[in-house]
Amino acid sequence: MSEAPTAFSVDPRTAPEDCQTMAEVREGVDALDRTLVRMLVERQRYMEAAARIKPSRDVVHDDWRIEDVVTKVLAACEREGLSKDIAEPVWRKLIERCIAHEFGVWDRTRA
Repeated sequence: MSEAPTAFSVDPRTAPEDCQTMAEVREGVDALDRTLVRMLVERQRYMEAAARIKPSRDVVHDDWRIEDVVTKVLAACEREGLSKDIAEPVWRKLIERCIAHEFGVWDRTRA
């Protein structure tokens, strides 16, 4: 079965509320993890674009933007029902690692 969804693909996962076995739970989590990886690859590519666009290394880390992103994520959590206790530390670590990646790309492309 192909990993990439198409307009005609059917989601094979059992909805969490319909799971009867741990195998179904694990299958759903594994499928979501694969989707998250694809989404994070795209986010990484945006960080690489930022590294290409930013004119100087000292603008790679932007405290205002970090707080802006976290605020928007927490608002989305409120709307969607994701625990802020899960989301905030995950996004802060994601942002931290993305900034480190962006610094690396910035340095490599200007070496």
